[in-house]
Amino acid sequence: MIRMCAKEDTEQERVADGKKPNRMLLWLVAAAFFMDMLDSTILNTAIPTMAVSFCQSPLRMQAVLIAYTLTIALLIPISGWLADRFGTRRIFFSSIIIFCGGSFCCAVSPTFHVLIASRILQGIGGAMMVPVGRLIVVKAYPKRQLVQAMNFVILPALIGPLIGPTVGGLIVTYTTWHWIFFINLPIGFAVGCMVLPLLPNFREPSVPPFDWFGAGLFGLSMVCILFSLEGITTLHLSRRIVLLCFVFGCLSLLSYWIYAFRTVNPLFPPTLFRYRGVTVGIIGGIFARLANGSIPFMTPLLLQIGLGFSPFKSGLTIIPLSLASLLSKSWVEYVLRKLGYRRMLITNTILLGALIMSLSVITEHTPYPLLLLHLLIFGFINAMQFTAMNTLVLLSLPRGEQSSGNSMLSVVIQVSISLGIATAALVLGMYSHLFHVSLIDHQHLIKRDTIIRVFQCTFLTIGLFAVVAASIFCWTPRSSEIRKQIENDV
Repeated sequence: MIRMCAKEDTEQERVADGKKPNRMLLWLVAAAFFMDMLDSTILNTAIPTMAVSFCQSPLRMQAVLIAYTLTIALLIPISGWLADRFGTRRIFFSSIIIFCGGSFCCAVSPTFHVLIASRILQGIGGAMMVPVGRLIVVKAYPKRQLVQAMNFVILPALIGPLIGPTVGGLIVTYTTWHWIFFINLPIGFAVGCMVLPLLPNFREPSVPPFDWFGAGLFGLSMVCILFSLEGITTLHLSRRIVLLCFVFGCLSLLSYWIYAFRTVNPLFPPTLFRYRGVTVGIIGGIFARLANGSIPFMTPLLLQIGLGFSPFKSGLTIIPLSLASLLSKSWVEYVLRKLGYRRMLITNTILLGALIMSLSVITEHTPYPLLLLHLLIFGFINAMQFTAMNTLVLLSLPRGEQSSGNSMLSVVIQVSISLGIATAALVLGMYSHLFHVSLIDHQHLIKRDTIIRVFQCTFLTIGLFAVVAASIFCWTPRSSEIRKQIENDV
């Protein structure tokens, strides 16, 4: 134990002395980022095929996606505490083992419920893998080299969503869906073998106690709210049970905020909301992500069930959504500088809602190049929306509260995506019931026009959520206020 502590101190002193860290550190963290982002996108294309394999409705498969994103959301706050308490190397290595173990369990899952449990296990690893990997880079590199190091690490994370849908479609078309999860194992094995000898192990000498009670209240509220949304359609629960579950979730969330005002070290300090940029960015972001968070779930269903695309063609068709994210990065700063956050977010959110609603005009007669162009434009606007909302929150935070604010933003992003998927499945299920069609059997081959009409109504409804969010961004602070906040922190 003494030798281990001495080794850890030596590693921290070596980095603190300004010596260049091992270059392999960046490759290991980048590989973990790539694995996480690839897994987050590769599954979407395979959802219809997996639904047939498990004899489930495609809408029921939302639980497979939500189980992963919600687990990440609930465990993100504790990942940093665990790294400070037990060391970054140990937690990062454990996260790789858990993530790969969850991937293997997903691949061999015999039933639908076992698959959901395996996705939760996989989410536990993912919740620690990315935040702790980022923390290692931040602590290992001096500030003058941090931007270059982070750009190197993030690049594979951008490539993952670009190739994920196509790889997923290719795997499902020519093999079986099980290989979607097996593909993580060789990458994880290679990274895991190099973590212990190459990564530094940063630990904090004193770590404040973690807010377990607050985390439990917050987690309980999110689980109950999402369970109530799923219970309306896919679980076919009675309205009384659904209402009780939803009310209990809301009361748990209210109880958390009351508790947070009374405790010394809460999970998310309520004082963060005294900054208008944070309040607008968080609340407006929730409504906006209810819309755009549902698109990765809805689009493959439209293409495969509504338009009759193969999984491989569906994956190729979704490429413009991710490609636009790369193209938009060079434009966001320019647009924000010209329009400011208020005008940019209001205009962009309305455009986002309009583009989602315009997906309702897509039919099997839509020219394929026009469909690709439509998705490219949507992806461009969507990526700008994410960047603007996130930077608005981060720039509005004073230096002393950036850590807790960034943690809260990360949780809100994951929870909002989960809510977006659940809401989309709810709306799609309601319209399916209204038009008397089912997505589970082959009657969509006969009633394709009706199925497309269900998707059209769903996209129109979801697009309205984004339009509503535009009104929230009217309260965005002016550019002069944001600049003043930045100047005060310098």
